[in-house]
Amino acid sequence: MFGFLIFLHVIIAILLIAAILLQSGRSSGLTESFSSAAESIFGTKTNTFMVRTTAVLSTLFIINCLVLAYISKQESKSLMEKVKINTQSKESAPEEAKPAPGNEQKEVSPAVKEEIAVRQNEVKAIVTNEITEQPK
Repeated sequence: MFGFLIFLHVIIAILLIAAILLQSGRSSGLTESFSSAAESIFGTKTNTFMVRTTAVLSTLFIINCLVLAYISKQESKSLMEKVKINTQSKESAPEEAKPAPGNEQKEVSPAVKEEIAVRQNEVKAIVTNEITEQPK
C-alpha cells in the first residue's frame, strides 16, 4: 500500500509540474510553443482546462501527502510498546556481577581525589561566570 502511494505521489507530481509549465503566464508559457498541439488536444478553452487540471492535481497532491504522512507515522511506532517487561524480585535476582579478573577498580590516592575536586571547582567557577556575564 505504501509503495503504491509513493508511486502515485510521483505520478501526480510529474503531472502537476507539466500542468503548471503548460499554463500561459505573462510570457505566454510553454503553451505558445505547443499552441497548435495544445489547442487540438484541449480545444479552444485551453487556459480554463489547465487551471482546473492544476487545481485538481494540487488537491490530490496535498491529500496524498497527508495520507503518506499519516501512514508513515503509524508505521514508525515502537515495537516495544506491546512487550511486557518481566521484573524480577530480589529473591530471584542474580547476585551482583563481579568484575572480570584484571578489571578490578583501583584505589585512587587522596592527592588525586583532591586534584579532581580542585578541577571540578574551577570548571564550576568558569561555568557560573559565563552564565552571569550578559553579552552587551
